[in-house]
Amino acid sequence: MHFVPLRGLLILAIGLCLFVIQASARFGVSRMMARAALATNSIPAADAAVEFSPSDPEAHRARAMVFNRLQKPDEAAKSLERATALRYRDDYLWIDLGNTREELGDSEGALAALDQAVRWAPYYAHTHWQRGNLLLRLGRANDAFNDLRSAAIANPRYAPNLIDLAWGISRNDIKTTEALLEIKNDNERLPLIRYLARNGKGREVIDQSRLLTNPLSTENKTELARLLFNSKAFNEAFALLHGAGEPALVNAGFEDPLVLNESGFDWIIAPQQKNRLAIDVSEKLSGAKSLQITLDGSWTPGTPLLSQTFVVRPNTSYRLSFAVKTKDLVTGGPPLIVVNDATNDQLLGKSENFPTATTPWTKLSIDFTTLPTSQAALMRLQRNNCDSSPCPIFGTLWLDEFTIEQTKLTSKR
Repeated sequence: MHFVPLRGLLILAIGLCLFVIQASARFGVSRMMARAALATNSIPAADAAVEFSPSDPEAHRARAMVFNRLQKPDEAAKSLERATALRYRDDYLWIDLGNTREELGDSEGALAALDQAVRWAPYYAHTHWQRGNLLLRLGRANDAFNDLRSAAIANPRYAPNLIDLAWGISRNDIKTTEALLEIKNDNERLPLIRYLARNGKGREVIDQSRLLTNPLSTENKTELARLLFNSKAFNEAFALLHGAGEPALVNAGFEDPLVLNESGFDWIIAPQQKNRLAIDVSEKLSGAKSLQITLDGSWTPGTPLLSQTFVVRPNTSYRLSFAVKTKDLVTGGPPLIVVNDATNDQLLGKSENFPTATTPWTKLSIDFTTLPTSQAALMRLQRNNCDSSPCPIFGTLWLDEFTIEQTKLTSKR
């Protein structure tokens, strides 16, 4: 039997250690140069990173990033091609190469690169999303949406963007949008309904809601109504909550609990004023309750204390009536109710000033005509401006029995 001499083994081990040390040092220097290249967009530093460690795909990736930042996509593509050859299972490298090739005008090369990204990461959303968007830019909508749908299934956060793309490609046609999305169940239809509500497509929201297998839950109905209201699709928002019908006020006699909403068709109370309002069971014109407002001095003229949005018909005349009672009300800027268009805030009408001092229940009314584009009106309780400043207001007032009635339909001109 022959044995390798101990000295030979020692020399071999030392040589191997030196090689590993040298390789590690070169790798470390390469990574340091790559970081410097990215921090300063330095081509020499990027070249040095590759020279120190030519088999490190990260060095080539860094070099490509520098070239892309400097608007040199041809050189960036070469570096990325080398990086993908060194680490061919890296889907992000293939995506970078695909995007760079597309910038060079090489659409087929870009698609080939993104095909590789999907090949090595077939169950991840981002690879399908990238390829789907490229296919869409290439005019291959059907193939594109196959990928885009796969991305949204893998990661639901892509769903809103998928719907937005489908809506745009279809030019706001709901049937084409449905076909592109291939909606099969309520879970897939609800995100579309939310998207439509967020964009104020009230009629489409109602139609799509009727296609649901199960009726909308109270939570979903409230959410959709809020989205429609905020996008000024008032008629459909009201219909979702209260059903279609004639314009009506919510909690007009304050018989129900006062809910402090921030938006919607119920009473809206200014946050800084909420402690001044209370339901009163002892003072009322009709029913069992009224709204009591206690004023202790501060209420900026023109600032609404209480408001409610209500649906109306366009080109139509209405009378808004209500009752008010006061006790020791003292001010140079008395309160009143004003009515504005809910969409553009144009003034439609206003009441007489509330009586001051102490008065019994008094009926006031506002006659107003809606605009040709009106969907809803907004009534506000606010104060008149004063002749002097400061302009305090003291006392108590009560409100009750709000009603809205149509007086006549204004003919179109």
